[in-house]
Parts: sequence; C-alpha cells; structure tokens
Amino acid sequence: MRKFAAAFLLLLASCSGQPDGTETSADDWVTTGGDIGKSHHSSLTDINRENVETLGLAWSADLGTNRVLEATPVVIDGIMYTSGVAGRAYAFNAATGAELWRFEPEVDMQVNRTVCCDMANRGVAVANGKVYVAALDAQLYALDAKTGEIVWQADTVDDPARGVNSTGAPEVAGDVVVIGNGGAEYDVRGYVSAYDLDSGKLVWRFHTVPRDPKLGPQDHPDLEAAVKTWDPDSRWDIGGGGTPWDAINYDPQTGYVLVGTGNGGPYHSQKRSPKGGDQLYLASIVALDAKTGRVKWYYQETPNDDWDFTSTQPMILTDMKIDGEERPVVIHAPKNGFLYIIDRRDGKLLKANAIVRQNWNKGIDPETGKPIPNPEAADYSRGPKIVFPATPGARNWHPGSYDPETGLYYAPVQDMGNLLFMTPGQKPFKAKMLNNDAALIFTSDIEAALPTLPPPVAAAVAALPAFAEAKRKPYSSELRAIDPLTGKTKWAVPMEGWQDRGGVLTTASGLLFQGNLAGQMRVFDKADGKLLKTIETGTTILAAPMTYRVDGVQYVAVMAAWGGGGFPYVPSYAAAYKRGNMGRLLVFKLGGGPVDIPDELPPLEVADAPPAQKPGVTAATIAKGQGLFFGNCVLCHSNQPRSITPDLRRMQPATHDVFDKIVLEGLLLPNGMPKWDDHLSPQDVGAIHAYLIDLQGKTRKEELAKKKAGVPLDAPSLAILSNY
Repeated sequence: MRKFAAAFLLLLASCSGQPDGTETSADDWVTTGGDIGKSHHSSLTDINRENVETLGLAWSADLGTNRVLEATPVVIDGIMYTSGVAGRAYAFNAATGAELWRFEPEVDMQVNRTVCCDMANRGVAVANGKVYVAALDAQLYALDAKTGEIVWQADTVDDPARGVNSTGAPEVAGDVVVIGNGGAEYDVRGYVSAYDLDSGKLVWRFHTVPRDPKLGPQDHPDLEAAVKTWDPDSRWDIGGGGTPWDAINYDPQTGYVLVGTGNGGPYHSQKRSPKGGDQLYLASIVALDAKTGRVKWYYQETPNDDWDFTSTQPMILTDMKIDGEERPVVIHAPKNGFLYIIDRRDGKLLKANAIVRQNWNKGIDPETGKPIPNPEAADYSRGPKIVFPATPGARNWHPGSYDPETGLYYAPVQDMGNLLFMTPGQKPFKAKMLNNDAALIFTSDIEAALPTLPPPVAAAVAALPAFAEAKRKPYSSELRAIDPLTGKTKWAVPMEGWQDRGGVLTTASGLLFQGNLAGQMRVFDKADGKLLKTIETGTTILAAPMTYRVDGVQYVAVMAAWGGGGFPYVPSYAAAYKRGNMGRLLVFKLGGGPVDIPDELPPLEVADAPPAQKPGVTAATIAKGQGLFFGNCVLCHSNQPRSITPDLRRMQPATHDVFDKIVLEGLLLPNGMPKWDDHLSPQDVGAIHAYLIDLQGKTRKEELAKKKAGVPLDAPSLAILSNY
C-alpha cells in the first residue's frame, strides 16, 4: 500500500497551479467534504439512475453508542477513517468493513457541563501518515494512521476556568492542523489554534473576539481594530462567544484558512455589548494566513448578532463565472437565511440572496455589503418578537453539496421562526454555566404554547404582525436544489419535520443521496428531485453520506444515530424513537443485501410510584427545585418519552437512593453525567429531588388515567409542550 495520505498530498499539489474546486473526489474521499473545496460532490458514476435500484448493504459497523454520529468518513488508499462520540476514532478496511483499529480518548466527562448540543464530533483529518481528531474536552490527537496509537496530544484549552469544548473536524492547512472550539452559550471567548503537523507544537492562535482593553494591548494585532467595534464596557468576563465550532476550510490557492465564527454570548447584544456595535468577529467568515494566523480579510454576515445566527455552517470553495468573470469563491449558507457568494481572495461580497423568510433585516446595503437592521421587528429587548429565521437556522451543520456541472447547490433548508423575549431580571455571570438571557419558542409550536405564557406576554405576541405569518406557515423543512447566484429554488422535496435535515451527497451520475430521521437512505434524481430508491435502515440519519471506490467497486457510506442540538427531544417520527438509537456506520454497494433493522421498542410502561417526600418538604421546596431544575438540568434532561438521556420521571428506587451522590459526587461521571458540587448545595439538590419526586407522582397519575382511557402513554401533554 502506498504511503498514507499520498493521495491527499498529490491532490493538494495538483490544485496548486489551477483553480480550486474543479477537482472533485473520485476513488478516494480525502476530506470530510470529499475534495479540497469540500463540495460533497463525487465524479464517480458506477452507481447511476439505471442501476441504483439494486443498491443494498455491503457492510456495517456497530460503534457502541446511543449518542449522535455526525461525521462524514474519509477514505484514502482503501482505508476508511472516521470519528464518533466525544472524539472516538476508527479505521476500517473500506471494502470489507474489517476493523483495523479503534481509538477512545480519555475524556474528562465533566466537560458535559459546558456542551450545549450533545457529545458530537464531525470528523477527522488525514495527512503525513497521521489521523487528527479532537476530543470533546478539547484535546487534539495525532494518531498513527496504521495503528491508531497516539503520536502526540495537544491541550487546546486556552483557559481552563471557562467552558471550552470541541466538536468540529480538524483542518490540515499546509504545515499545520487547525482546530476551533465551542461553548459560546457558556462563558467562552472563541478562538482557533494551529499546531505543527508532526510535533503538535502550537504555531499560532487567533481569538475571534477581543479581550478586555483594560488589560492592555490585544493578544493578537488584528484584534486592535476589532475591539473598536465593541462597547468598551462590554461583559468581557463572559467571553463574548464567537466560537468556531465547525466550518474551517483551507484554500491552497491563497494559503488562507477560512474560519466561520459563532454567535455572541449572551445572545442579546444589550447584555453583551450594551452600546451595540458590529462586534467583530462574531458571525463572520475570517480569512487567516495559514503560516502566521494574521487576518487577510473578513466578511461579517450578521453584525451585532442577537439571534444565535452562527456562521459556522459548512463552506464550499469552488470556481464560478459571475458577471462574465471566472472567480474563486466561497459558497456559504449560514443560519441567518442568506446564501452568500464571496470572492475567497479578498472577501468581496458578490451575491447574497435570501432563501427563507426573514425579518431581522431589511435587505443588504449595496454600498457596504452589510445587512440593514430591522429593530422594530427583531429587537426583543423592546418586548417579545417573532424573528425569522429561527435560532436553529435556515441552514445548520448538515452539509450541502455543490455540483459544478449543474451549477446548483443542494441542501436541506428550514424555513421557521421563533418567539424570543428577554427573561426578567439581571442574570449574574456564572463560570461554566449557560449565560443566555432569552426565552424562545419555535413557530412550529407557537399556537399551542401561547396559552402557557404569562398573559401580558401572550397578548403582546398575539398582537405582533409576525404572529399571523407564523400561524399561516409555522415552518417548512425541505431538501432543495438552489441556484446559488439567484437564490431561486429549482426543485424542492418536503421532509417530515423541522428536525429532519440530513446532509447531502451528489454524484456525476445524476444522483443525490440523503438520509432522514425515519431511518431511510434515499436516492433522488438530482435533475428534478424524483425519488429513485429508498433503503430502510431502522436507524436515524443526520450525517452526510459519502462515496468512494475500491478495486473497481463504488460504495456509499453514512454514519447513523440521532442527537445534536435538542438531543433529548427525539421526534416521534424518528427511527430513534421507534427502534432506539444504536449508532452505526452503514456502507452500501450495488447488489448488496438488506440492512439489519433493530426491533421496535416495547410500549412505555406507567411510571413507577416515587418514594415518599423527605420530612420538611413543602410546596415552596418543590417550587424552588423546579426553578433550579429548569435553570441547570433541563438542557439534557427534557423528561420526554424515548429521550436518549434518562427520563427522570421514571427513576427507579435505586436511582432515588443515590440521587445526591450522582449530582454532587459524580457517581455516574464516567457515563457522562457531570457533578455539580461547585454550583449546587446539598439543599439545592434536595429541592431538585423533591421536585422530581413530585413530578414522577403526577406523571404516574396522568399515565394511569391515560392507560384506563386507552390513550397511548407517549401522547404529548400540554405540560410537556410548554416545557419544550
């Protein structure tokens, strides 16, 4: 076998003298996006319209998890490399599925205190005979590609006192490997770090937001201009956000690393930078010199971000003819609802077209290229507002595809808004704790949730002009083929729910592959969206499929398991709800067999009777416990049917017996349940336990009534909906 990563290095060399993005993947799939531009498009044609009906399972691998799988594998020289939960890494024979090695990092599971959106990982990078992967606790590993043994390990945490984590794929950029961080909802100041490929030595680090100017000069020269776009009296102690948790692309033509940055923290600028300002480099694409980390250009997609409009969604680097001129461009569709075309040499905005309903802006200023603010419709510091698009975004991390032959961009697109309003009172800063200041309800639920709101809030919401629009069309979720130069949809296929947003693969043979939450691998004709083939897998799919060829046989592979943002809430139409969430890697080929479908889960049983309340518990104790639970626990413990985290309304007696030890002493820390002794007192934990005992009793009573009436136990109740 040739030297590991030879194909990757040769592809880099082949692109160095010609426009990037024209070399789509073939036998090998050398980055998580397939090619250097990460187009998620393949030139392979063996699987085509005429024979796709015979597509079936070639092999599969059980990855030993019931948590989310979001990575797209890499295949080089017949070896598949991929990542799993919390930064696990795997190598397989790509033709047979034989496991070559498996790596499980020693993760400090206390990091789950600062992880908003499950223990996700979006892939590996391969170069110089090494596999690079970042663990959830922000440790970056270089593994020997042949054995999986650790070559070097780097701690990427810049400040252990803050809530830093890592969920993105590393990016090889010349002589360095670059990784970002997550945690903007907590107390993190975003940054990217570059490490020497061979030694793991830190080469440079760029923070995406400034630090407190009272500390003296900025710790990076290019932040001196950025700090002028913030209020000098900003909440520097909270960090500011801007975390680049995904969307890092290397452009070998320019030598730039393009970084998509995250939202501000807290969400609303009034609490973050009270006097406003653009607040660079939040919600931006920033081009950094790969050798030095210096800023070469930037384009801020959402200045003064108040709505969690991250710019961390996948970028595609390619060439396009625009106004008669061939240009090297970035195609980017972030959360904010625009589809951008940007010149990747200098950051000049070439096109910006809305692809969903928007009211946070009044359009793009043609002179400045900046969005025109619309505070009357979208500034929820003035009262409740229904803002389009919603915080989950018009686009999110689920990769789209660009086909240079059709000139179309294919991606799942969500058209939804959400109600936003400020929670009352000034919230104190808490280290490694959620520091958001906004309540939100998606327009998919807004009519049902309206009666649960305080009457003044409900009345204000009903009077909003956007409320009628939310009732008219609560949401749509579609797989679309879009002209990136105009934003116009060529065709669209509805998906089942707003959480149904699986990533996309296109091929030169005219096919589009996408998995869905129902556990189907579906193949469409990319010309018109006609469904050509459906393979039932019984496992929810969110990740983007990929394709490769070994010994003349073309394969299609996808990672499958539910999770990510909103991970405790498993949609009722998802395979994970009906059949559990066994995480798998599924690989298909022509003439393959059926997929082994997991058995359906048994019907829910009525919740057990809870233990008696401890002496001294009062209604006030339970109310205090409810407040503490919703302030600290509900992000992971939604108490929903079929949740992939424990439903605490169904605790067994043995769990009740050790409740304090779990919460305060970390009894279940190895399983991912962090301890809270630095934040919650024994009295606080007692109040939370009292609330859960009370809730379990009410749940049991409600479910006994449902059972007597013949109503399914998992039928949603208004209480559950309002908690959502």
